[in-house]
Amino acid sequence: MCNKLAITKKNVIPLKLNPSFDSEVADESLYGMVLQLEEKLTDGWYKVKTHYDYEGFVHENDMLIDDERALEWSKMAEHYIIHNIADVMAEPKYQSYQLITLVRGDFIHLTGKEEGRWCEVELIDKTKGWVQKEFCKKMPKFDLDKEEDVVRKSLLDIAFLYMGTQYRWGGKSTMGIDCSGFVSMAYMLNGIIIYRDARLKEEYMKSISIEEVKPGDALYFPGHIAMYIGDGKYIHSTGSSGRVVINSLNPEDEDYREDLHKSLYAVGTVFGRK
Repeated sequence: MCNKLAITKKNVIPLKLNPSFDSEVADESLYGMVLQLEEKLTDGWYKVKTHYDYEGFVHENDMLIDDERALEWSKMAEHYIIHNIADVMAEPKYQSYQLITLVRGDFIHLTGKEEGRWCEVELIDKTKGWVQKEFCKKMPKFDLDKEEDVVRKSLLDIAFLYMGTQYRWGGKSTMGIDCSGFVSMAYMLNGIIIYRDARLKEEYMKSISIEEVKPGDALYFPGHIAMYIGDGKYIHSTGSSGRVVINSLNPEDEDYREDLHKSLYAVGTVFGRK
């Protein structure tokens, strides 16, 4: 056992299925995400667990291994990048130089200092930089019982931001995203954790009938997951289209996917759970 903490130090890093650079990608971790180091292996590899209880293997070059800073960061990094891509500049002006380029879902700390359209941010190594204010969003803390309509709308708002993003196996960013990465990120950026893979787990979601489905709920197919958006439509990241697209459960619609409609086996919701 290792029982140390680390912080993801690049905009996107792979969580490998095995401790090898040529291994399949199981998931990705985004900048500022805190990882629990479960076991130290050879050649700089660690077995890690994410804050949403997903396990994989990460190389030490992709992490800042520092217990104290990781604990501090987990409390102070309350904002994330909402724009597709955001340059962190050394000074609050376009003519400055980039310290790092971040993507949607990367975590940052806002110092509270602003200058024009820019806000000052602190990075995991305590370096200060500047990001356009509209590119940053505070992680919401919703009451699912009292704010259901607000949350459902917000889930769709985040989901639609990924429209057209290329399909990437194991991906969860604007650089590329897979089906479960897409749905789980739409929830995560609303402060809600669901299971990372395309399986309905009762500890994260309640199973409901298709007749009860509402916008924001999850549709489950064998090895695939989508988000229902209303009017018989759903949004998903699919390898058959190569990107995030909208399809329909209605045979009369042009974007109808018969294969998925016939294989739909479950619907999940985070609302009304006891």
